[in-house]
Amino acid sequence: MLHPLPALIVVDVQRAFDEWEAAGKRRNNPDAVAQIAALLKAFRTSGAPVFHIRHEGMKPNSSFLPSRSGYAVKDEAREQDGEPVIVKRVNSAFIGTDLETRLRASGITTLVICGATTNHCVETTTRMAGNLGFDTRLVRDATWTFDRIGPDGDAHSAEEIHAMTLSNLNGEFARIVTTNEVVASFAAK
Repeated sequence: MLHPLPALIVVDVQRAFDEWEAAGKRRNNPDAVAQIAALLKAFRTSGAPVFHIRHEGMKPNSSFLPSRSGYAVKDEAREQDGEPVIVKRVNSAFIGTDLETRLRASGITTLVICGATTNHCVETTTRMAGNLGFDTRLVRDATWTFDRIGPDGDAHSAEEIHAMTLSNLNGEFARIVTTNEVVASFAAK
């Protein structure tokens, strides 16, 4: 039986990103976590399923080692009783986890993805969700990334990277939506 509501996939909303920012890394979309909190509220109020994804670092210097403060989830995105937490060790929430099995067993066909970072774990998870045949929506204002230096030494702003990632995913892997659009879809039901 198909699940009538979409599932929210909250990717890596962990304190390591706050630590990176405090250390001087510049990010875009400072309101992303507030938007994620709004999505969580809408999904919970509607009784729609929520899945929390956590990244567990494997390298000795990773900010995401379970023994480090950066592994902890941000308070605004903390799971509630009954909401599964799936731990991943690579960029995609589908690799090395039972996420796909859980979704299919519940009859879930539509995914709404948010979290961090746009061009890493969010992008990889979104691409795979689309390739696996899920009706996938990526919430543009509920994800963020950081400035980066490319292999040629050129600086790329977080805004530029975010926009290009959304452009790459749009239409082929996912539909790009806003938090307001997602919340309004629950109100319309």
